[in-house]
Amino acid sequence: MAYESTDGGTGAGGAEPGASDSLRTFGAVVQALREHAGLSREEFGTLVGYSKHTVASVEQGRRMPDRDFVERAEPVLGGTGALRRAAPHLSRQAGLASWFRQWTRLEAQAVTLWTYECRVIPGLLQTERYARAVTESVPPVKDEEQVAKQVAARLERQQLFERRPPIAFSFIIEQALVERGTGGPDVMRELLDHLLERSVQFNVELQIMPRYQPDHAGFDGPLMLLESPDNKWFGYAEGQRGGMLISDPKEVSITLQRYAKLRSQAFNSEDSRGLLKQLRGAL
Repeated sequence: MAYESTDGGTGAGGAEPGASDSLRTFGAVVQALREHAGLSREEFGTLVGYSKHTVASVEQGRRMPDRDFVERAEPVLGGTGALRRAAPHLSRQAGLASWFRQWTRLEAQAVTLWTYECRVIPGLLQTERYARAVTESVPPVKDEEQVAKQVAARLERQQLFERRPPIAFSFIIEQALVERGTGGPDVMRELLDHLLERSVQFNVELQIMPRYQPDHAGFDGPLMLLESPDNKWFGYAEGQRGGMLISDPKEVSITLQRYAKLRSQAFNSEDSRGLLKQLRGAL
């Protein structure tokens, strides 16, 4: 499998993944059906409850349509079932590793999303400059087009924060990650400001795992968990050169147990924000 980066396309950079045009194809079909129905983007957006800018992003293949978009668009665009049948086969744009695209399809519909990271700041929390610094740091050497593509894919996932209904996010990150100085002082200042902003969102819980924690449930490495709309849980684990989707109920249960223990071992949200403010002030 092609390798893109740690945290499933959200951390360090690797080999260039294969391209996928599924989003562009889906968007072209939406646009053709909309125009056949004689609707402008604004008119169509009003009917399905999305802005014309979101409609444009979907039609241009720049945005992964969520389930509500597909379900609302179907009757407006003729009720053929084509969009509903095509949606499960969508993958994110080039820049995400092939194995991680399966996770992003689940992630786009998630009601709960939990992430523990011990290597890099999770991609959903990265700034553009931090993402670029991490991508450029890990061999093999990448040209500007490869770097830009991977950074863009990473940042595009952050649209999950804008999704309605909102996702309940939980992040646990190791203290060393906000002390490492990745990209230099300016990059870290911007990153810490961004983490502080995210940490006060109503649907975001951010916890820092202290440096000294002898009894640590995360020794096996980073992990992610999500809850689907039908309340089924999935896990995801990743190593240097590959990732694994976890769907077996017994294995998911083990991953849930580990995350629950990690939560109890990390600083609470208030203390975590205090530490971030302290680190920010020291830069």
